[in-house]
Amino acid sequence: MRLSGKQIAILLADGVEDLEYFVPFMRLQEEGADVVPAGLELKPIRGKNGLTILPSTRIESLRSQDLFAVVVPGGWAPDRLRRSTVVTNLIREMDAARKPVGIICHGGLVAISAGIVRGRRATGSLGIKDDLINAGAVWVDQPAFREGHLAWGRVVADIPAFCRELIAALSEAAGA
Repeated sequence: MRLSGKQIAILLADGVEDLEYFVPFMRLQEEGADVVPAGLELKPIRGKNGLTILPSTRIESLRSQDLFAVVVPGGWAPDRLRRSTVVTNLIREMDAARKPVGIICHGGLVAISAGIVRGRRATGSLGIKDDLINAGAVWVDQPAFREGHLAWGRVVADIPAFCRELIAALSEAAGA
């Protein structure tokens, strides 16, 4: 239980890639983390593949100083999340504090809008490759890796590799 007592938020909006939410959510719980599904609103969220998620809190109520880490799953949700200054400010604050941020697939859109990718290695769905490059990131076509305190994953098929990198980054930050 390397992450016991650590609060980790997963940011959600309609169209989230179901597996990129549920698999990391369960993996973080296995490590003892207090996982907080956070939405723009407190209403059921419909995943890209039809599963329903009920956020336990609103993103606007999250405070970076209270969080150990944040995870941004992909799907269509990141395009909605990136439009919220509350979301981009939270990601920017987490990055400035060098707290772990997990980003998979289209989640990189949120990192782009938060302005945290310039000069850093990044990956994601091929659908956002040009966006990452245009935002100044160095594109890496790997299933998953860490760039400092950022854990990156490419796509759904790479969730196992993403979870390994995410847990490694979180465990390192926790001193476990």
